[in-house]
Amino acid sequence: MSFRDLRNFTEMMRALGYPRLISMENFHTPNFMLVSEVLLWLVKRYEPQSDIPGDVETEQDRVFFIKAVAQFMATKAHIKLNTKKLYQADGHAVKELLKVTSVLYGAMNTQGGERFKFDLGSKIADLKAARQLASEITSKGAVLYDLLGKEVELREARTESLGRPLEINEAEKVMKIAISSILEEVQKTKDMLNNVALDEANLEAKIEKRKLELERSQKRLQTLQSVRPAFMDEYEKIEEQLQKQYSTYLEKFRNLTYMEQLLDDHRRTEQEMFEEAANMLRLIQNRLKEEEQHLLKSGGEWHSFTSWSSRGGAECCLMCPGRSQGGKSREGLHHHKHLCEAGFWRKEHFTESQTALGGKGP
Repeated sequence: MSFRDLRNFTEMMRALGYPRLISMENFHTPNFMLVSEVLLWLVKRYEPQSDIPGDVETEQDRVFFIKAVAQFMATKAHIKLNTKKLYQADGHAVKELLKVTSVLYGAMNTQGGERFKFDLGSKIADLKAARQLASEITSKGAVLYDLLGKEVELREARTESLGRPLEINEAEKVMKIAISSILEEVQKTKDMLNNVALDEANLEAKIEKRKLELERSQKRLQTLQSVRPAFMDEYEKIEEQLQKQYSTYLEKFRNLTYMEQLLDDHRRTEQEMFEEAANMLRLIQNRLKEEEQHLLKSGGEWHSFTSWSSRGGAECCLMCPGRSQGGKSREGLHHHKHLCEAGFWRKEHFTESQTALGGKGP
């Protein structure tokens, strides 16, 4: 343990906000309680949701605690700790504790995320490249496995070929054939490059031609847009007239609809009046028939007529058509009496009944 390491450790712990004051004299002798407390605090500072038990009463608990902390730091922070030095809990443990405190102290002094700029586009491209490489590695591995399986047979052929004496003439012939094939491939590649250059020149010429055509078309379009059509004035006048005609049409259509509604209401009213008059006439006829039957059965027609005349029934007969029908006869007076009693042959009823029956009286 050096004095500088101990000083740096105490300063870093103070900067990280450790609640307890750590003195340089604490690690001259083994102090496992302090080391366990510092380790547990550092773990909580790194991962607040960690569940490392803090029980260090027995030797087995201490060993389990040191192993748990070392495993946590190795998996989460990628920091390798020496468990033996940590278990000693003296100056040698300070160097192991510095590994964790230096990481936390450096993270605290880092200025946010300004130094790091992530390019998601490049990351996605890298991911695609990694997937492609993984598939290629798999296929290459399968091919390599097949080739290694043939190594036993190929080893014998290779040994036999190496053991045979080399013929200079045959080797020279093979080399010349290989050189000629390579030269042919080079010539083909040059021809393809020349063709590519020629195609590029042709494409550039076509592009320039299309650009000129586009410019001419744009100029023509601007010219056509600036010129007013020959029949535009007449078109606008006809459009105004059409708008007026449409307004007139709407007004007349509304008036026609309103008049049709009034006509329907009038017809409905006339129909109701006609039905009412017909019902009234039917009611009077039924009443007259009932009274005639009653008088015929009772046999006192003349007596009833006399009593009716004494009550002033003759006064209502001035407008009754029954006067002309019966005359002075008994049957005429009898019919006259019943018409007047029903009240139908008053002036207004006589007019309504004539209208309902087409101008004919009873």
